[in-house]
Amino acid sequence: MDSTQISRFSLFITVFSCILAFSFGDNSSSTDAHWLLRIKSKLVDPAGVLESWSPRAHICSWNGLTCSHDEAFVIALNLSASTLSGSIPTELWNLVSLQTLDLSLNLITGSIPPEIGRLRNLRTLILFANNLSGKIPTEIGLLKKLQVLRIGDNMLAAQIPPSIGNLTELRVLGLAYCQLNGSIPAEIGNLKNLVFLDLQHNSLSGFIPAEIHNCEELQNFAASNNMLDGEIPASIGKLKSLLILNLANNSLSGSIPPEISGLSNLQYLNLLGNRLNGEIPWELNHLVQLQKLDLSSNNLSGTINLLNIHLQNLQVVVFSNNALTGSIPSNFCLKNSNLHQLFLAQNKLSGGFPLGLLNCSSLQQLDLSNNNLEGELPPTIDKLEKLTDLLLNNNSFNGSLPPEIGNMSNLENLYLFDNMITGSIPVEIGKLLSLSTIYLYDNQMSGSIPMELTNCASLTAIDFFGNHFSGSIPETIGKLKDLVLLQLRQNDLSGPIPPSLGYCKKLQQLALADNKLSGSLPATFRFLSQLSTITLYNNSFEGPLPDSLYSLRNLKIINLSHNKFSGTILPLTGSNSLTALDLTNNSFSGSIPSRLAISTNLGRLRLANNLLNGSIPSELGQLKELIFLDLSFNNLTGEVPSQLSTCQKLQHLLLNDNHFTGKMPSWLGSLHDLGELHLSSNNFQGQVPAELGNCSRLLKLSLHTNNLSGQIPHEIGQLTSLNVLNLQRNNLSGSIPPTIQQCKKLYELRLSENLLSGPIPSEIGKLTELQVILDLSRNLLSGEIPSSLGDLLKLERLNLSFNRLGGELPSSLGQLTSLVMLNLSNNHLRGQLSSTFSGFPPTSFSGNDKLCGPPLTSCMDSAGHENNILSSTAVVCIIVAIVFTSTVICLVMIYIMLRMWCNMREVLISNSTEGGGNGIEQIKREDQERWMYGDEKKRKGEYWRVMSSMALVPSQNHDDHISSSCILQVKMDTKKLGI
Repeated sequence: MDSTQISRFSLFITVFSCILAFSFGDNSSSTDAHWLLRIKSKLVDPAGVLESWSPRAHICSWNGLTCSHDEAFVIALNLSASTLSGSIPTELWNLVSLQTLDLSLNLITGSIPPEIGRLRNLRTLILFANNLSGKIPTEIGLLKKLQVLRIGDNMLAAQIPPSIGNLTELRVLGLAYCQLNGSIPAEIGNLKNLVFLDLQHNSLSGFIPAEIHNCEELQNFAASNNMLDGEIPASIGKLKSLLILNLANNSLSGSIPPEISGLSNLQYLNLLGNRLNGEIPWELNHLVQLQKLDLSSNNLSGTINLLNIHLQNLQVVVFSNNALTGSIPSNFCLKNSNLHQLFLAQNKLSGGFPLGLLNCSSLQQLDLSNNNLEGELPPTIDKLEKLTDLLLNNNSFNGSLPPEIGNMSNLENLYLFDNMITGSIPVEIGKLLSLSTIYLYDNQMSGSIPMELTNCASLTAIDFFGNHFSGSIPETIGKLKDLVLLQLRQNDLSGPIPPSLGYCKKLQQLALADNKLSGSLPATFRFLSQLSTITLYNNSFEGPLPDSLYSLRNLKIINLSHNKFSGTILPLTGSNSLTALDLTNNSFSGSIPSRLAISTNLGRLRLANNLLNGSIPSELGQLKELIFLDLSFNNLTGEVPSQLSTCQKLQHLLLNDNHFTGKMPSWLGSLHDLGELHLSSNNFQGQVPAELGNCSRLLKLSLHTNNLSGQIPHEIGQLTSLNVLNLQRNNLSGSIPPTIQQCKKLYELRLSENLLSGPIPSEIGKLTELQVILDLSRNLLSGEIPSSLGDLLKLERLNLSFNRLGGELPSSLGQLTSLVMLNLSNNHLRGQLSSTFSGFPPTSFSGNDKLCGPPLTSCMDSAGHENNILSSTAVVCIIVAIVFTSTVICLVMIYIMLRMWCNMREVLISNSTEGGGNGIEQIKREDQERWMYGDEKKRKGEYWRVMSSMALVPSQNHDDHISSSCILQVKMDTKKLGI
């Protein structure tokens, strides 16, 4: 081939190559357009940002696209914040020339496909703030040219793939605000060009890899709000370029490594919310570029040893919620300090107010609250002239408030509550025209509230609760047009509410309770249209409520209890926003207005201790949110409306001390959240409804002083949470149900003054939590006292009096060492009392005739008394026997004497027959002398001799007639003797 042919062939090849190159370029551009139109069809575009994507327009003019310089390829696709939705189209992976892909801030769903690894030219991949889920594909490690990877703020889960360590060109890695777990891969140390690493707000755990120190270019490392643990690696101090280190809210432990002082360029260090302990390293003073330091909410201890003379760029210091001790160094601050914020709250700092801080003239916010600081506030405190927030609450500061505080003209928030500050509020407080919040509650301040305070026109919140302020509320209070909160509770304020208060039209919370205020509510209250809470209880307000209150439609909480208000409660029924209404202990009268039912959010309704009458409006059943209903101590009548059964959230129902009638409603058993049911002192009749056993959460059941009859239902045992059961003063009969043993949490049981019969069930001994009282008195209970009552070791009062209990007192009752009151009187108990009962009065056991032992008479005395009774009987018997025997002996003696006389008479008669009449006369004389001097002859011992001689005289001429007459004479004499 000659040179000419060679030249022609070369020219052909060159032209052909140019044609091919031109053709290839056109085809690439048209190919990209094809895929992009396919992508458009797959995405939902409500904002129309893809409308310009049309075959009629050149691809390089399409919205969001960037072409190469020769317009041959699409190299960037940026559709950020376009409200696009749908999943990432698979056609996207055909745009192999892409260098930038930004679909951030859209509503893209689905996962990141592994095909993303095909975009080998990609340098920037931004997909953050979508709804992407699934895991980060391992194939992402194939994007070797990638410099920016931001895929955070999605729902990505699983672990960070180690393949991410292959992205050696990576400078920005943003994986924050996802659900990533596992540990930070050690391969992260391969990213030597990494400048920005954001892993915060995930669920990452494990240690911070020591290899992190290889990322020598790293300037921002944020891994806060994870579950990282272990110690902060000392090697982190080698990151010389680091400007920001944020490891807050993890579980890092150990001490802060001193090596961290090697971060000579560090400007932001945040380690809050970990478990770091030990002292703050002094080496932190070497971080001369540091502007913000937050070590709060750890377990750091020791003293503060950071000095502003080294850290002159420091603007923010936060050491709150640690265990730091000692005082703040006197040279903590320089006069030309840049320190703006100093937060040292919730530590154990002690001493007086740190005077060294007065050099921090640049301070704007100072929080020393919740420490052990004491002493008086220095009068030079006004040196902190730029201070906007001063928080010294919850310390032990005393003394009075220095008047110089009025010179702190920039002060906006003053928190001095919970100290021991005394004295009055200085009138200079009125110079603080920027003051927005002043909290002085829980101190010991006194005096009047200065009228000058109302010059602080910017005030939004005043809280003086729990002091000793006296006098009246300033008349000019209405000047505080921006006031939202006025809390003056628990003071000694007196006088009426000033009418000007009604001009604080932004007022939302008004608390004047527990004072000595009086008078009526001012009519200007109608202007408080934003008022949501008003508490005036425990004062001496009186009179009817102004009708203007009806217009306060935003009221949510009203508490006017313990005052002297009268009239109707109708003016308080205008708000349908009410959640709590408490009017107890007043003199309100009339009926309960049915309009209360419009307050459908009402949760607490307390109208007790008033003069309300009529019946309960059935409309109250519309209050579906009602939790607490207290209508006790009124004059309400009628039956309880069944509509209340729809108040299924009721936990407290108190209707006691009224005049309700009818049967006790069975629908009460449907109120399953009921914790307190108090229906006592009414006129309810019928039985205790068995359905009450369904109220399994009931803690207190009080039905005493009604006319209830029938038996106590066995279902009472289902109330296993019951603490108090009071059924006394009814007509209940039958036995005490043994199922009561299931109420194991009972600490007060009163069943007295009923007609209960049968024995005391031994199962009561299983109620071991009984403490306040067990009262079964004035019933018809019989049998013995069960020994199981001795197991009620916590019981303080036991009353079984006025029953028919018998038997001996069980010795187990001696175990009740907590008893302070015992009454077993008026039963049929017998036996000896244990010595453990000797401390109780005799009245505790009176009316039991066969009971003895201290404090009653001793059992020996009782036995002696019985013996005395037996001896008296014996004595009577003996006396009767003696009298009878004596009588018999006397009669026998008389009989013998008469016989003797008769015999002697026969002898004499016989002699007279022989010797004539002179013998008879002589015998008469001798006989007369013998009767006359018989005693004397007995004394001389002659009586028996005479008797004997006469007995030996033989009868002569014995005659039956005479004998008969003598016998008859003896019989007649014995009749005279009464024998």
